[in-house]
This record gives sequence, C-alpha cells and structure tokens, in this order.
Amino acid sequence: MILATGLRRGEALGLRWTDVHFMERKVYVRWTLSAVNNNELHLGPPKTKASLNWVSLNARAMDALRRQADHQQSLLPLGAPSEGLVFAGVDGSPLRPQHVLNELRRRTAEIGLPRIGVHDLRHTAATLMITSDVPMAVISKTLRHSTLATTINSYGHLLKYAADEAVHALADALAQAEADLDSSRPHHLGRAA
Repeated sequence: MILATGLRRGEALGLRWTDVHFMERKVYVRWTLSAVNNNELHLGPPKTKASLNWVSLNARAMDALRRQADHQQSLLPLGAPSEGLVFAGVDGSPLRPQHVLNELRRRTAEIGLPRIGVHDLRHTAATLMITSDVPMAVISKTLRHSTLATTINSYGHLLKYAADEAVHALADALAQAEADLDSSRPHHLGRAA
C-alpha cells in the first residue's frame, strides 16, 4: 500500500475503513499512528496540514485494500461491521510500527531483496514517479508535502536525470522544428540562424 500510494508508514497504520472510498478510488488521510518513546502507541493528526488530504488509489492499491478487507472480514464474527483500522492485529488492535519494519525485513530477506526500511517504500514510490516523468508539482501533491520545495529538497538528486532527458527532448524538438522550417522554405533563401 505504501509503495502504491506514497503514504507514510504512520498514515498507512492509522488508516481507518471509514476513510477508504472504493467507489471514488481514494483514501482520506486523517490519522497517523506512531510509537512514542518506541513504546506507547499514539493515534493523532498527520504530520502536516497538507498531509490531511485525499490520496488516489491505483489498481494495485485497490486490490491490496480489497484483499485486506476480505481477510479482516474472515476474522470477524458473522455480520460484525468492519470499521476499525485497515491494517491491524487479529484482534483489531493497532500494529506497532516496529513490528511492520520487522515483517518487511523478514519478508524481503525471504525473497532475497536488500534490507530496507518502511520509509524506503515511500522514497521508491517518489522515485518511480520522477523517472516516469510525472510533473514535480503532481508528485509533491501526491506525497502531500507542505511545499514543492520540500519535494525538490528531498528528491532533487533524482532531478539530474530528468534534467538530462529534458534538454535532450528540447534538442530533439528544436531539430524537428528546424527540419520543418527548412522543408517549407524556398531553397534560394538558404538557412537562417
């Protein structure tokens, strides 16, 4: 879910079913779950005002949420409503952030992937958007950064490659425009700068 949406770990762990809107293909980030002093769990407002916002869901995120809903429904007594946390323990209790990290590391080790942190999934989502030529302003809104500068400061090192592609695209466009101009100009006038 984090990889498919760019949510922060605490936002994913604080997500409630009442904030999941399947028909609109969106979730509303209203809460974040954190461990205070690595012990006491705290459900509070998101990191910034910009974080308190809608997040669009792609097909992968929708599938993950549907599987999670089916899984939770299978654990509840027949007819019991599922209105609690989307990602919770078997008894509906909040997942500890450290548990999520431990599970991620265990599962990535099982399939031979490098050791990563949960926040690396958010960074990977941002990287994939940047390398897919999504405009930086759209990436910033998707990640719900408070300013565009925050996004650029966090991921500016990746913009070098995007800048290289941009100047090559500009060169190609100018070359095409020049070729179009040359083909439409009478031959006796020659080329102009």
